[in-house]
Amino acid sequence: MYMFNKRNLPIVLLILGAGVFVAFRTLGLGQTPPTKYERILKNVGEMLEQIHYSPKQLDDKFSKEVFGKYLAGVDVEKNVLMQPDVEALRKKFETRIDDEILGNAPIQFVPSVSDIYKKRLVETEALYKDILSRPFDFNANDSVDQNYDKVDFPKSEVERRDSWYKRLKYLTLERYSDLLDQQETGKGKPGFVARSNEDLEKEARGKALKVMDRFYERLKVKVNDDDRFNMYVQTIVQCMDPHTDYFPPVEKRYFDEQMSGHFFGIGASLREEDGNIKITTLVTGSPAWKSGQVQIGDIITKVAQGAQEPVDLTGFQVEDAVKLIRGTKGTEVRLTLRKTDGSTKIISLIRDEIVQDEATFARSAIVNSSKGKIGYIYLPEFYADFDNPKGNRCSVDVAREVMKLKEQKVDGIVLDLRFNGGGSLYDVVQMAGLFIDQGPIVQVKDRDGKPQILPDHDKTVLYDGPFAVMVNELSASASEIFAAAIQDYHRGVIIGSTSTYGKGTVQRNLGLDKTMGFMDANSELGTLKVTLQKFYRISGGSTQLRGVASDIVLPDLYEYSKIREKDNPDALPWDEIQKADYNTWKYAYDLNVIGAMSRERLKNNSAFNLIRQDAEWLSKENDKVFPLNLQKYRDEQKQIKSTIKQIETLSKLSGSSELNVSALPQDLHKYDGDKDKADRFQVWLKDKRSDIYLGEAVNVLDDMIAQKNLVYNK
Repeated sequence: MYMFNKRNLPIVLLILGAGVFVAFRTLGLGQTPPTKYERILKNVGEMLEQIHYSPKQLDDKFSKEVFGKYLAGVDVEKNVLMQPDVEALRKKFETRIDDEILGNAPIQFVPSVSDIYKKRLVETEALYKDILSRPFDFNANDSVDQNYDKVDFPKSEVERRDSWYKRLKYLTLERYSDLLDQQETGKGKPGFVARSNEDLEKEARGKALKVMDRFYERLKVKVNDDDRFNMYVQTIVQCMDPHTDYFPPVEKRYFDEQMSGHFFGIGASLREEDGNIKITTLVTGSPAWKSGQVQIGDIITKVAQGAQEPVDLTGFQVEDAVKLIRGTKGTEVRLTLRKTDGSTKIISLIRDEIVQDEATFARSAIVNSSKGKIGYIYLPEFYADFDNPKGNRCSVDVAREVMKLKEQKVDGIVLDLRFNGGGSLYDVVQMAGLFIDQGPIVQVKDRDGKPQILPDHDKTVLYDGPFAVMVNELSASASEIFAAAIQDYHRGVIIGSTSTYGKGTVQRNLGLDKTMGFMDANSELGTLKVTLQKFYRISGGSTQLRGVASDIVLPDLYEYSKIREKDNPDALPWDEIQKADYNTWKYAYDLNVIGAMSRERLKNNSAFNLIRQDAEWLSKENDKVFPLNLQKYRDEQKQIKSTIKQIETLSKLSGSSELNVSALPQDLHKYDGDKDKADRFQVWLKDKRSDIYLGEAVNVLDDMIAQKNLVYNK
């Protein structure tokens, strides 16, 4: 079985055959290291060297990479440690870390970093308290550079104080500007009392102080030596590739609970990243998903219980944030989100039970267009219930939806794989077989073996009419395999962003305890999720890094966001292998003609043109240095918010331009007796009616239908 898991997008899991066990035979050799830390590190090093798909050599070069990334992770904003500290650590440890990994030296790097860090923490705590005890001048034309990858550790006390001053000023400026907005909107309301700017500035500093105190309390109390060691191991494995991870036992158990538990919340999986709480996945049908305002990649900065004062999440761990977000069913939680474009948005959600329900599975609708009926199938993930032979499988469910659409005599079908992060590879192969004759679908290769071709053996074709696949930047893994197969066979048209995510690697969870044979993924030493294989298209090229390029490119907000695989410097490279033997689709469409017609429409479509311009402008704004002048800051935020609002408006069809989307007759009474499910289904249909991207996909299908009719009439 080959299986991907969308829940930790874009992580992909693979269950392998006996080849894995051969690699383990040599892992138990040698003397057992004397400490738990050394056992973990040595086992990790051996597994990386012997079974990772493309391991880097554990040498001085690798040691230097780990050294730099670990210190950057320990002190993300580079304002606690000093440059002399870094140089002292570099002199002793920069080329020694590989020896620690290989078990040739005791673990001393992390304890040494911890000793220095704790000392500097005391100093910087006194520093931020002193700076926040005095008013800021927001009329000065200074600025702060928050691109921490490009700044150095401070060389002197003066440099460190200047770095802290600017950071704290910006932290206060954000809150001061919010207070000014609140005072402005409160004017004329009962009980309103005007306050001076001095009072508001003082309150803003007080709020910033609370944020810093809570952050430092966590660093002093919650973050311990185990956490710093775990981060060390995670840094080591991530230097191999972005999808190899180390899970300490507690995190693994928490992750499993999150994946399978029933609770009342908003339906978003979270991850701590650089001190922020980031949304990594959304549960289909959940409050967060239904709102349409929460996106993967958003950072939750504040959480409020109804109308209560929001709690700032700066410095919070995921577990702490989850406790605030979860609550009683039917209660309100307000989230302040920092969007991927840099804007801030406050949304209100009503908690509900988070259960994988009907919205997780494939569903379809009819779009009546100018050229006929278009069938629309939405597939949120390539799901498969491996534990239940009678459970849902996406290939079976999609086949059922296709048959329902054929009963309605549709003229074309659109399959929507936007934001689909993967799933069962078996079902990818079966699903592709619904639309093509028998033949290869994907090639799989480990680091030693020859490529294995996974074919569709079924000679029948369930649907042979006009076909299009919608994708975007977060269509990953299994989605990319399906889109690539359809594209290589010339079976249909791929519509969406310039390229998909670009994840062509496969991982598996393996326990680190040798006594358990490594196959217990819940080892007390922790779990290593290691990259073991790579996927290739039947045309030979890998989906890794490059993803799948769309035949029809539509402008979108995320085009310039650095969220794809190629944006990670440790991503494995693209390569290619020999092409598989296959025959292209016998009724291939002329993509040159269809593409030209779409480009002509887009050229005259003001909404798509403005989306492209706005997305490009926002990407540049997100990279610039932030002003610490009040008026400049407020002007900039006003422009950003205005641009975001414009994009949200442009992305929605309205009035007479809305699509004519309706439920299939077979589904009209599907949710009778379950009002909640019926309501969710109606919300889903409403969302599709205003989807500007689906609108252009329907236009493309219309062109394909016309081209097909022209050929048949001849």
